[in-house]
Amino acid sequence: MSLGTIFSFIAAIAVVLGSILTATDTPSAFIDIPSLIIVVGGTIVALFLSYETKTAIGAFKLMGDTFRKHGDSEISLKEEIGRIVRWAYIVQKNGLQGLENEITDKLREEDPFTAYATDLVVTGYTGQEINQILDQMLDAETERNKQSLDALKKMGGDAPAFGMLGTLIGLIIMLGKMGGDPSAIGPSMAVALVTTFYGIILARLIFIPLSTKISSRYDVSMFKNTMIKEGLVLLAERKSPRYIQDKINSFVDAKDQFLIDRDMNTNTTQSES
Repeated sequence: MSLGTIFSFIAAIAVVLGSILTATDTPSAFIDIPSLIIVVGGTIVALFLSYETKTAIGAFKLMGDTFRKHGDSEISLKEEIGRIVRWAYIVQKNGLQGLENEITDKLREEDPFTAYATDLVVTGYTGQEINQILDQMLDAETERNKQSLDALKKMGGDAPAFGMLGTLIGLIIMLGKMGGDPSAIGPSMAVALVTTFYGIILARLIFIPLSTKISSRYDVSMFKNTMIKEGLVLLAERKSPRYIQDKINSFVDAKDQFLIDRDMNTNTTQSES
């Protein structure tokens, strides 16, 4: 579980509830089932009208995924560089057969992109061919992710709109009853405004923040996979470990760079040609 996301979500709820409870003696005024139905129901219906069912369901799955740990956000790029450099030494010493032994079931489960890219190297594709295949793979993944992410962002835009719709419905009903008891106008206005409140809460504390986090996670994964792609392309071209180190170190800050002489056993580096 992503403790940061869970804590932030709980804190957001606490801020809203705390402000309500400290500002009024009648917090029940913020509870209105018809208003909730208009905002939540309308937002969901608009989502399924706008997208195919699979994409719409994928948007809800994305929201659930934000509460899980994101592996790519927690890994060390320095360690990833070190692994590729180590693989370069293995290829130098044992050829592609040695690299094939590094593609374990654990790697396939935890990092399918790296496992797939390494399979391409072991198969014997040229660096240019691997670069083209992996570029196409990353572009396709970006497009697949974009659809569900756009659907989630749409929900963030639709929720306030349906909140305003509910407010208009409430105002129309209230104006229709103005010839009756004037004392009922205040409570009726409060109920009408609750739908706008619901729409803003859903958009600004759920849909938009979660879509922003997901987009940020996609960027992290894309950056990491692009770096790995570059390293494995160089590996396929049989570049030296030190050249690979220097090339992919350009992806990270100087303080996070992997240095063979400092971070790898000296007896390993002696095999470098």
